[in-house]
Amino acid sequence: MQNKERFPTNLSLIMYFLQGCKKYFVFSAMFTLLMSALELISPRIIAYTVDSVLGDKPAQLPAFVMRMIDSIGGTEFLRGHLWYISLAVALFALLAALSRFLFRVFTSIGAEKLVRRMRDTLFEQIMHLPFSWHNANHTGDIIQRCTSDVEQIKMFLSEQLVMLVRMLVLIFMALYFMTTIHAGFMLVSAAFIPLVMGYSFMFHHKIGSQFAKVDAEEGRLSSIAQENLTGVRVVRAFGREVYERERFEKQNKEYTGLWIHLMKLLGGFWTSMDFSSSLQMMVIALVGSYLCVRHQITAGNYIAFYSYNMMLIWPVRMLGRVIANLSKAGISIGRLHYIMNSEREHDRPETVSADYTGDIVFDHVSFSYGKQLPEILQDVSFTVKSGTTLGILGGTGSGKSTLMYLLDRLYELPEENGTIRIGTTDIRDVPLHELRSNIGMVLQEPFLFSRSIMENIRIAVRSADIQDVRRAAQTAYLDTAVEHFKEGYETYVGERGVTLSGGQKQRAAIAQTLIRKPPIMIFDDSLSAVDAETDANIRRALRDNTGESTVILIAHRITTLMNADQIIVMDKGRISQMGTHDELIAQDGIYRKIYDLQINAGMTPEEEVAYEA
Repeated sequence: MQNKERFPTNLSLIMYFLQGCKKYFVFSAMFTLLMSALELISPRIIAYTVDSVLGDKPAQLPAFVMRMIDSIGGTEFLRGHLWYISLAVALFALLAALSRFLFRVFTSIGAEKLVRRMRDTLFEQIMHLPFSWHNANHTGDIIQRCTSDVEQIKMFLSEQLVMLVRMLVLIFMALYFMTTIHAGFMLVSAAFIPLVMGYSFMFHHKIGSQFAKVDAEEGRLSSIAQENLTGVRVVRAFGREVYERERFEKQNKEYTGLWIHLMKLLGGFWTSMDFSSSLQMMVIALVGSYLCVRHQITAGNYIAFYSYNMMLIWPVRMLGRVIANLSKAGISIGRLHYIMNSEREHDRPETVSADYTGDIVFDHVSFSYGKQLPEILQDVSFTVKSGTTLGILGGTGSGKSTLMYLLDRLYELPEENGTIRIGTTDIRDVPLHELRSNIGMVLQEPFLFSRSIMENIRIAVRSADIQDVRRAAQTAYLDTAVEHFKEGYETYVGERGVTLSGGQKQRAAIAQTLIRKPPIMIFDDSLSAVDAETDANIRRALRDNTGESTVILIAHRITTLMNADQIIVMDKGRISQMGTHDELIAQDGIYRKIYDLQINAGMTPEEEVAYEA
């Protein structure tokens, strides 16, 4: 079954999240029911005390309760021992408090387990979503969905949904007890319920649509903040503080404006609720007084009825709040539903292992990043012999990095767009984990985690010891830089590798790949931030230490590629030239032009920019 069919409805997603913690919410609901029942008993005790113990009205209690009272001496006995009634009220209050405590305990445990499962599930899902999905969604928005939206759902499921059970019980039980006192009087109180519910449903749609806008704007605001915090050095280097501050303030102003509008809606909603509640209490007080004067209800029953009416006002008001928050929770669930129903990377039903010591073959490969976008690769075919080094040269947008993304299956190659084989096996038939475990890729802009240098280097080989780390660092010519750090390989690398220079980060990324010793290694312009001498030293060390691995070098420097066994030159998504260094400089083409600029004349910064364009 495809991932998009995994959760057809929001309810199915909620039930999936609740796995493992439903029992806590069941216990929570049980104790909130018990708490509600105990709270409903006190007004009946007070009514009996006022009418029958202090007064002379016949008792209106269930038969089994009267039998219990008679067993201790009856109403006459209680007149002389009022502390018994006080003790009963205190006992029920204590039991209600204990039920409330247990309700809170089970609710809290269930809520935290729910949040943990939601976060774990979302993180696991996001880690398996394709590279194209991450490119299409802002990081700040994804984080906001996994934090604010998760908290919104937690609050609704753990507090409001459980409270909904209590509210419904209180409403129906209160109406029942009010009916036993005076059915007509009950109808007066119940007449306000449709009014409140009408207000709630009227505001439900407005609040829901406005909250969706607020949530989306919060995601955009988070993205701006996240980008500026991670790119603070770039912002300051280019003097963009004022521009970025104004951009943030503009987005924050829009976000604040939406919240103000939402608060106005909620203010109107709660004002109407307060008005209806106050009106209800006033009407009940007037009608109750009238019925008491006409002796249609007793003073004790009037007190009990008014108590039940107050109990009724709270759940009806809260029911309106739940309906309002249901709008918010519905939007949040929908935003998580989008993540959970996004199609994950997946293997074919039947997979085979590839011979990673075989040749790498690109056979009539064409590719576009979108149906409406032009092809970035057009009918590309070439073979990388096993154990050899391939160099790829090309301008920005020529498709050289796309070739490697397709080889590593960061993007899936459609069936009709050619094939990529390792040995004789189509990479689409190979398990993703196996494929990526056997391909080491170093990107032009490596990402380092906020850990020590040693932890970053051995991140994919946790069993590697310090000697393995040092050997990989020596090959990547990182060891000399590390020796100058006070903590050596235990030096903490700041967020996104901010502690290290651009060249040091690239060398650390090269060491990450070398320590794995994969049979296929890809270096995607990963020496661009190092000087020419270090470039030459690293290339020489790579030749001596890559063994029988197949190596693919993507670079702009001719010196980086000139010793490769084969070089291809990409131009506008096609292979314009292919051959060895000697063969290519003998031809009149792009390679010879770049060679003359870099080697014979020396490429100026302006010429490099012109070439890149």
